[in-house]
Amino acid sequence: MNTLAHSGGPGPWVLLFPLVWAAVVIGIVTLLRRTVWRGRRGPWAADRASRGGPGASSPIALLGRRFAAGEIDEDEYWRRLSVLDEQFGPAAGGGRA
Repeated sequence: MNTLAHSGGPGPWVLLFPLVWAAVVIGIVTLLRRTVWRGRRGPWAADRASRGGPGASSPIALLGRRFAAGEIDEDEYWRRLSVLDEQFGPAAGGGRA
């Protein structure tokens, strides 16, 4: 009874090579995702910010999402928007005359 292990062939351990290579590739991808690729944003980051996704962190966008979700009423929305517009609006960058 000759098997691969006793006939001078590669043996059953040769089946572990694909698993080792898969572990190496997964390890490299994981390392790159945690270090190099972490700060990089794709071309979809600006689009996500305009739709109100995780990239949209402006206070005015947050206020709009709260109003749309029904957490605040219309009067409170306009009151808070007027305060935020003074701080974060288009003229807030020092362009007031």
